[in-house]
Amino acid sequence: MTLFDRTKEIIKKRGMSVSEVERKAGLSENYLYTWKKSDNPRKKSIESVAKVLGVSVDYLLGKDGEEETGNNTRDMEVEEALNSVRMYQGKPISDAQRETMKGIIRAYLDAQDKNE
Repeated sequence: MTLFDRTKEIIKKRGMSVSEVERKAGLSENYLYTWKKSDNPRKKSIESVAKVLGVSVDYLLGKDGEEETGNNTRDMEVEEALNSVRMYQGKPISDAQRETMKGIIRAYLDAQDKNE
């Protein structure tokens, strides 16, 4: 499996789009598609994408079978919950509001884990 194929597979698992990952990773539009033909993508770009997707660089490169990095599962759950909230009262949510909402969602999910 190529770097692009592995990346696209994880993007799909996360319920994200390629353009969303590119934006969050600070990459230009359609940059990830260059990975289809490139034998040597920039290390910094791979690191940025891995961080956005919550996986290790080694996993993206096919060197490690472990998909998750550390304890990133909770952060991914929070991100998935936040992905459905992009606007409030017709305006995009700010970074500060997004961070506040992350805290609320994380606390809610933690409370749910305790109740199980």
